Amino acid sequence: MVTKKPLIVIIGAGMAGLAAANKLYTSVESNDLFELCIVEGGNRIGGRINTTEFGGDSIEMGATWIHGIGGSPVYKIAQQIGALDSERPWERLDGFPEDPLVIAEGGFELDSSIVDPISSLYRRLMDFAQGKSTEECENSDEFCKIAAKAAKLCLTNGCRELSIGSFLRRGLEDYWVLQGDKKNVKYSNNWTLKALEEAIFAMQENVERTYTSAGDLSELDFNAESEYKEFPDEEITIAKGYSSVIQSLASVLPLGLIQLGRKVKMIVWNPESFTLSDEDSRPVKLHFDDGSVMVADHVIVTVSLGVLKAGIRKESSIFSPQLPSFKTEAISRLGFGVVNKVFLQLNQEEDDDFKAFPYLQMVFEQSLAPLKQGKIPWWMRRTVSLCPIYKKSKVLLSWFAGREALELELLSDEEVIMGVTKTLSNFCTDLMQPIHQAPNSHLYNGNSNGIKRFYRKFAKVLKSGWGTDPLFMGSYSFVAVGSSGDDLDSMAEPLPEAPTNVVPPLQLLFAGEATHRTHYSTTHGAYFSGIREANRLIQHYSWGIP
Repeated sequence: MVTKKPLIVIIGAGMAGLAAANKLYTSVESNDLFELCIVEGGNRIGGRINTTEFGGDSIEMGATWIHGIGGSPVYKIAQQIGALDSERPWERLDGFPEDPLVIAEGGFELDSSIVDPISSLYRRLMDFAQGKSTEECENSDEFCKIAAKAAKLCLTNGCRELSIGSFLRRGLEDYWVLQGDKKNVKYSNNWTLKALEEAIFAMQENVERTYTSAGDLSELDFNAESEYKEFPDEEITIAKGYSSVIQSLASVLPLGLIQLGRKVKMIVWNPESFTLSDEDSRPVKLHFDDGSVMVADHVIVTVSLGVLKAGIRKESSIFSPQLPSFKTEAISRLGFGVVNKVFLQLNQEEDDDFKAFPYLQMVFEQSLAPLKQGKIPWWMRRTVSLCPIYKKSKVLLSWFAGREALELELLSDEEVIMGVTKTLSNFCTDLMQPIHQAPNSHLYNGNSNGIKRFYRKFAKVLKSGWGTDPLFMGSYSFVAVGSSGDDLDSMAEPLPEAPTNVVPPLQLLFAGEATHRTHYSTTHGAYFSGIREANRLIQHYSWGIP
């Protein structure tokens, strides 16, 4: 009798799926021990990694940064394949600019002595939220002491339902108490010192929204923040594109193993059966959109948390039978947000008189009611910056998160260009009248020639659309208020659950960034999760590992 080789099907050819497949093929002594197939619903590999070109430059529509090169598997792969250097410029090749031009709504350039204190306060607060000891601040600066006070108060009160947003605002309020009457100093008809500080603080919060994908920081759980782990050392982008890492992982796989355009409609599994009487039967059946069917012994599910959230709804369930409650509750509680990027190309007709666009940070007034926001569209008011993707590039980039990111997906290119242009005209206008400067003011009149030259026209636009893409339905996960790291662990549990002393059949395994407790929301978290599930199968069969 010929022994049946186990068939492993991986759903999704993103970082997690390809990492799992790569691990199986390079670690098992003989890949003749199993059959493997990757089914991908889209027409390309990479998932939320998608390197492309725009305006003659290499850009990333999705994942962009290696978040800390110290210990990152993504960095190691990129280094090994020579992807960290290129003769062509690429997105953020010069890292984070150290000298942004910060302008407040109305056209007033802000000196660093106004911006830096609030930015430092914000960073101190986030340091404490991420688990740094309060003892470090006993004899330190006032910002550190404010952060320590807010953190101690939180720990004293338990803060089971505390959000990052409420913690940050508590720290800002404490800072204003220390300032006393100074916060009411008026700099112009539109701005007091307190209003400026609140707007600068909000700018920092909006940066955090793009880091975490939380539509609002009030949704982001405080207690889980300290569990998130970062790699040390600098953050960099990949010169030859993030997709080069994906191509490297896929390069070891036989031609035809990855099947594109194969969207799974339903996953039928057998939670009650641990032994099958029919030697030819396999416990998991996959139904595809085109009507075809595939059976497998093991299925590694690497679809996004957004797809899983939609897939557990009664009216659109992709699992039959439905997943157990511990799994569906974790899927429901965890957060999954939308972050989009907008690229704009400067008008090529300006070549003869081209002056590099600055790294522009925009400080928006916070007191305006949502429906009374003047010329600036509401969906622009929580973006932070507009900047060239590298120095002197004619391709500009802006980031959007939450409902603004979703609204962006519904807008035409013309509406996007018009909205950005209207916003810039409010920040970089030559129509501002001279204003009275308060003593020692660090505000500058928007009439300055240094600002006026940055008013530009745009030739075309390119934007990502992760929220409405049915293959993703969002960007990346976060631990929402009401959920915890335990939910991330539950996401990683294979199914069905086996009784005590019974070897689990591993019909359904789960990988992807939303299944990693300490590195969720990242490409390296997705990579680690794929390796984890490949190792689970290797150990299940006791396949040799060189």
